[in-house]
Formats: sequence, structure tokens, C-alpha cells
Amino acid sequence: MRISELSRRSGVSIPTIKYYLRDGLLPPGRSTAANQAAYDEDHVRRLRLIRSLIGVRGLSVSATKDVLAAVDEQQGDVHLLLGLVLGALPVERSGRPPRRAGAAEPSAAGADPDPASGEAGDDVAALTAEMGWKTSPNPPAAQVVAETLETMRALGVDYDWRSLVPYAELADRQARLDLDQLRDAGDPLQQAERAVLLTVLLEPALLALRRLAQEHHSALRFGNG
Repeated sequence: MRISELSRRSGVSIPTIKYYLRDGLLPPGRSTAANQAAYDEDHVRRLRLIRSLIGVRGLSVSATKDVLAAVDEQQGDVHLLLGLVLGALPVERSGRPPRRAGAAEPSAAGADPDPASGEAGDDVAALTAEMGWKTSPNPPAAQVVAETLETMRALGVDYDWRSLVPYAELADRQARLDLDQLRDAGDPLQQAERAVLLTVLLEPALLALRRLAQEHHSALRFGNG
């Protein structure tokens, strides 16, 4: 297809496509004549993923380029690919993909400590062990959980990992549902794009559904009819 058709199919403007081509985010098309090239379905899928990473996840062009470099090395590993595009796994500036879950991290003098260390970090480790979850070393989500528990304790709230188990069970069911919805997207880049959309775009709606459900159950328990 020509660049005009590529623009229509992907929803990305022609000037933006040319910018991505110049910056190396999008591979060049097959040259057909002077100043003309033909593009295929791989370009469409790649552009849609770029649009999701920049427009939905909010990554910069530079960060998107790093993610795509790592994605290119992981086309055959959907698990790592999803971790990269969703931000569950870090990407080095070189674009080198991260280690698999359970792989040992190299130690270095002056390196930052485990972000999920201390009592709250132990709680997160206990929770993931209780759930039987296998994750990468020190995922960002674990740091969020640890920091939340630390804040609650600082405010005098008696809350530990056992209190989170029912919520973790709900999250486990939700994660299964999320991944079930990727089955129709057979191509890894399509799966990556859909994962970004389902995760980032749905999160505000999921929080809003929780609020609606809380209002409903509050009315049932404490309302005046």
C-alpha cells in the first residue's frame, strides 16, 4: 500500500509517519520509485503499537523507540513482549531486553536498593508466594504495593499482606480475563497493542466500577431505602 493508505489504515497522519520513518521507529517501506515506497500489514501493526505506546501509555518518542528496540528482539516471546509494552519490565537505553522472571540480577557498587525492601517488601514477597505468582525481579507494581502498605502503617492502619489476599484473588481473575481477550489477536504486535489499550484505557473505568459497586452496597447496608 502507499503511504496515504497506510495513514488511513493506521489512523496516523502522513507527516507523523514520515517523522517515525526518519527517527527509526518505523522501518522503511519497499522502494518502488524515486521518493515512493510500498508498505504492508507489518507497518500497519507497528504504527498502531506506536500510537498506543505514545498516545495511550504516554511514553515519549525516545522511550517508545527503546521499547520497540527491545520488542524487535522478543517477537517470538509474547510474555516478555507484553511485559515490555505494559511497563512491567524495564528497558535499558540500549534496547536490550530484561531478564526472565527468576533470573539473577548483577550486583554493582552503589546500585539502588531493592525498591520493595523492608517489612512492606517482605509483605509483598509473602503475598506473591501465597498467590503462587511468578514475576520478574523487583517489578514496579511490587514497589507500589510496598509503598502503599508502608503509608498505611505510618497512618496507624493495621494492614498487612493477609488483608490483601482477597483483593489479589480478584486481581488474579481480572488478569486471566485480560489475557483471554488477547486470544483473537494472533500477531504478537496486535496482542501488544490490545494489551496496552485494555490495561491503560480500562483502568479508570475499572476504578469507576468499583466506586459504583461501593455506592450500591453502601445503600443496601446503610441506606434508608
